[in-house]
Amino acid sequence: GDILDDYLRTDGVWVLTRNKQFYKTNNEKECADKCEAERNFTCRAFLFTRKKLQCLTLAENAKMTVTFASTDTVFYEKRIYLMECKRGIGTEYRGTEAKTQRGIPCQKWAEKIPHKPNYTPEKYPNAGLEENYCRNPDADERGPWCYTTDPTMRFDYCAIPECEHQCMQCNGEDYQGEVSRTESGLECQRWDAQEPHMHGFILKHYPEKDLKMNYCRNPDGELRPWCFTTNPNKRWEYCNIPRCTTPPPVSGLGSQCLSGKGEDYRGRIAITESGNACQHWNTQFPHKHGWIPDRYPCKGLQENFCRNPDGEKKPWCYTTNSSIRWEYCTIPPCDRTEQAIAGMNNVPVQVPLTEECYRDKGQSYRGTASVTASGRTCQAWSSMFPHSHIKTPDRFPDADLRDNYCRNPDGDSSPWCFTTDPSTIWEYCNLKRCDDHTEE
Repeated sequence: GDILDDYLRTDGVWVLTRNKQFYKTNNEKECADKCEAERNFTCRAFLFTRKKLQCLTLAENAKMTVTFASTDTVFYEKRIYLMECKRGIGTEYRGTEAKTQRGIPCQKWAEKIPHKPNYTPEKYPNAGLEENYCRNPDADERGPWCYTTDPTMRFDYCAIPECEHQCMQCNGEDYQGEVSRTESGLECQRWDAQEPHMHGFILKHYPEKDLKMNYCRNPDGELRPWCFTTNPNKRWEYCNIPRCTTPPPVSGLGSQCLSGKGEDYRGRIAITESGNACQHWNTQFPHKHGWIPDRYPCKGLQENFCRNPDGEKKPWCYTTNSSIRWEYCTIPPCDRTEQAIAGMNNVPVQVPLTEECYRDKGQSYRGTASVTASGRTCQAWSSMFPHSHIKTPDRFPDADLRDNYCRNPDGDSSPWCFTTDPSTIWEYCNLKRCDDHTEE
């Protein structure tokens, strides 16, 4: 591939740096070659000025120093030094994590106190043993590690996450990688720019969509990540993001009742609110549509069950009535019933007998609610499945940790529980604070 594919490019930026070398080159690729060959320091980035054809190789990148605007300058940073995640066992990890999985600060690789190291920068010049950053110079199967500053613990492993965000799960709605070119090779327009294309995808309006720089994203439920392009004649285009080899995270069995807009509803209701039967998602009759199950693997488009794949106000479906294209469905709300996965703990789902609310932080709450704010069923306090924990009835005898009822044994801000969803350890409960009238 192109040598520049290993770099993240930013136009119009200059950086303040101590360690640099000047070279005369004809283009960015020649400058990248100089960076690769740099022996005076570890080259993490380079600057190239188009007018002067000047190349500066740099020891620092934008994470390590100050940046400011500068016209006619292109700033390239080596991607490997920007990644705070590891691939495989992490022998190529060059991030800046500098503490162990237990939170103990790492000892600098060049120092001999409190531990005399076997792995030093002199002995292993290509292992990236800088400062006290976690590294894996010996290809340890358990991943990056470091010598610790605790005299009683020679070394320990570091908690470096896997680089799953470099690939996409589902339709890439959660993709947070740094690809910034479209599938045809066009450079992406920055999300905070309105040229050459005006648009409404502004960070403050979509704070949860990670609209950084000019990275490919999927803020609107498209088939896969995309971006506006810097080509005035091409408004937007999909990006070529690899699909993750690992399966998407397990989301339990989904909710069997209506929570929020019902995007996680996975129940079996298949009739609309006016009584029409739902059309199967994998058929195109009587209504043609684009919500094809194979294209949207994480939307739960099974059979003809009501779903909300597109952020509508509640679950819906296409109908089998040729004169009515689609309709909403009537889904019971989660504050009344929840039968999703209660059976995992053999705990009956309790329907609150009285109006459920809590006072102050809810430490005195003794009601029978057992559903979280997102509609998940609570795990029994005495159970260790699917989540192991120490909030057990015998350890907190005064907290009334009965069955799977919402409680607040540890003085949190409101009642909560562990959930029966393997991918969600705990959540606050679907309870309101008692108002003054109720208290009176």
